[in-house]
Amino acid sequence: MLDKNNDNCIDMPETDLGIDTLQKKDVLLFAQKKRSTSLCGNIELRKNEMKITKKEFIMMLGGMFLMSAAVYYEMMPNNLVLGSLSGLVLVLVKIIPLPVSTITFVLNMILLVIGYIFIGREFGVKTVLASLMLPMYLRIFEILTPHVESLSGNIVIDLVCFMIVVGAGQAVLFNMNASSGGIDIVAKLINKYLGFKIGQSITIIGVLISMAAIFVYDRETMVISLVGTLIYGQVLDRFCDGFHVRKKVSILSKEHEKIQNYIVRELRRGATIYPAYGGLDHAEHVEVVTILEKNEYGKLLSFIHETDEHAFVTVSTVNEVVGAWNTVKSR
Repeated sequence: MLDKNNDNCIDMPETDLGIDTLQKKDVLLFAQKKRSTSLCGNIELRKNEMKITKKEFIMMLGGMFLMSAAVYYEMMPNNLVLGSLSGLVLVLVKIIPLPVSTITFVLNMILLVIGYIFIGREFGVKTVLASLMLPMYLRIFEILTPHVESLSGNIVIDLVCFMIVVGAGQAVLFNMNASSGGIDIVAKLINKYLGFKIGQSITIIGVLISMAAIFVYDRETMVISLVGTLIYGQVLDRFCDGFHVRKKVSILSKEHEKIQNYIVRELRRGATIYPAYGGLDHAEHVEVVTILEKNEYGKLLSFIHETDEHAFVTVSTVNEVVGAWNTVKSR
């Protein structure tokens, strides 16, 4: 039931006496109890979100090592001023007489404070680890190999390798609601408040950074950096979309109850039931619709083949699912 004096929805048991027999006092107590339970649940959820598992930490550690190596051994030797914090650092290092690792650390800390304030504590906690890892690895590389040259000797090959390695690493971090810090935080802010995709946001920022290369490098460097930044944004979107792709499955079958039970009880996913009317056979049918991950879709398809070989199944790709589906399976 919807309380007209409040936007909150209050669930009330249905009785033969009707709502008029309930006292206002009982209604208010019920609503207060429900709000209190909801508040406690939200607090508990936030506590769980603040936790960082060992698996996540190891993924960040390994991912940031690869990304840092790509920056130091592929990006820096070729002066590739791409759309990233490291690209901005390559411009500033020509003006400020400090090591690359030091400038990276200072800029990361400034942007982390901004991200903590506007994006949230959980994003900041994970990202601060990754942001500390980048200058740490860069400093290690500076000590071990102070004078480094391009690994391949070809700027195009280095650019392609850099985009693949860094794009995959950043996609993993974004999927964990974190990032490698730096410009990624600004991109996440644009994504949250303006609705642009992560790749689009990075492209906008990256174009501005790449254009700044003209002030400290030559025109060729600026052009290559601009082209690389534009391609890099598309690559990152591809990587990020790959983590969120789901399968929407629509099933018309005489065994719809068995299929529905399998989805809910075995796969632990929700299912929506629609009445349908056949235009060819002029008969009434029942359509079961569900959204699954790729591995779950394979299991469901096998079950359908075993249960009803005459079932009519249509499948479409869903790029993103918003809501509780992402965090909790149906119980």
